[in-house]
Amino acid sequence: MPAAADRVRPANPQDVDAAVETLGQAFADYSWIRHTVAADDHGQRVRRMQRLFFEHIGLVHGSAWVSDDVSAVAVWTTPDTDVAAAFAPLAEAAAEISGDRAEFSARAEEAMNPHRPTTPVWFLGTVGVRPDVQGRGLGKAVIQPGLDAAEKAGVPAFLETSEEGNVRLYEKLGFTITAEVRLPDDGPTTWCMVREPVR
Repeated sequence: MPAAADRVRPANPQDVDAAVETLGQAFADYSWIRHTVAADDHGQRVRRMQRLFFEHIGLVHGSAWVSDDVSAVAVWTTPDTDVAAAFAPLAEAAAEISGDRAEFSARAEEAMNPHRPTTPVWFLGTVGVRPDVQGRGLGKAVIQPGLDAAEKAGVPAFLETSEEGNVRLYEKLGFTITAEVRLPDDGPTTWCMVREPVR
């Protein structure tokens, strides 16, 4: 069987449905999303949100990689991403997906903004591995191309996680914690993490 890294490729539009399913399963009980997305029809809302990000951000304005069977997915914005142009058209749809949690989502974003980079960075916006294939190295493998691109460009890689268990996994990839933020409205603690390029 080939190594996990040998089974990773750039994503393409034909991957959308499978990627959305993978990300929907991976984020079904994720703390940030439970806090910011309405409980009614939650699973479908999560899939709609992940579709927006994968299809309209990753494929159009950023970079995305998948495993060969799309059981692992990573989506980044890059130093070339015009964040305002990329996200502004999606704001109304994102608020509708959040439903009765839209105000919580807005306050969570406000709380995180001071801790986010203002200089060029590769920002890991979402990464997920289908639950039935976790533990096989696919998460690391699908993240690695973005880390390599950031290293080549000489800029940091950045991410946020609301699961304490993920912190150690990212530390193994060279990330360090830059902020620990308790979200308002009894939201989850969220960690900001940066991986600096080797100078």
